Amino acid sequence: MTNGPDGTAMTGPYEKTTIRADVNGRAAEQAVDVRMTAADFLRDVLGLRGTRVGCEHGVCGACTILVDGVSTRSCLMYAPQLDGRSITTVEGLEPSAGELHPLQDAFMRHHALQCGFCTAGMLLTAHELLSEGRGVSEADIRDAISGNICRCTGYQGIVDAISEADGTWER
Repeated sequence: MTNGPDGTAMTGPYEKTTIRADVNGRAAEQAVDVRMTAADFLRDVLGLRGTRVGCEHGVCGACTILVDGVSTRSCLMYAPQLDGRSITTVEGLEPSAGELHPLQDAFMRHHALQCGFCTAGMLLTAHELLSEGRGVSEADIRDAISGNICRCTGYQGIVDAISEADGTWER
């Protein structure tokens, strides 16, 4: 129970708002609770389960999505903040049905994933980095993914995959 603007107790549903956004190249329009996180909106409302929720404090990077091309922690963002924006989730990387994005292919070839929990966030972080231009160094890659925690791979396969993908796809 929370207090309303006049200090009285409020019960029942919270205020709703309508979100209109481009999600993975498709128009999405949905009424949501104003307190819903972007991660919950993507996962529970739109059914895009590739966005993972790990720490719920913006530390682990598992919930990383691209908002207008910029990597963003969806667990720290409210769903209404997506209104009017362009959102890319890991599902949006697929060039066409059944095909892997060059980053996904490189991750597979370099064994840059094991449990897969961090993979979506890593891929989207790498996508933002490589979208900026060609010729990133290992130090650039390590700096970019430093906000994404992986407990399985030891990171070298991830770094190798991102390095290989640099220069292999159209931005």
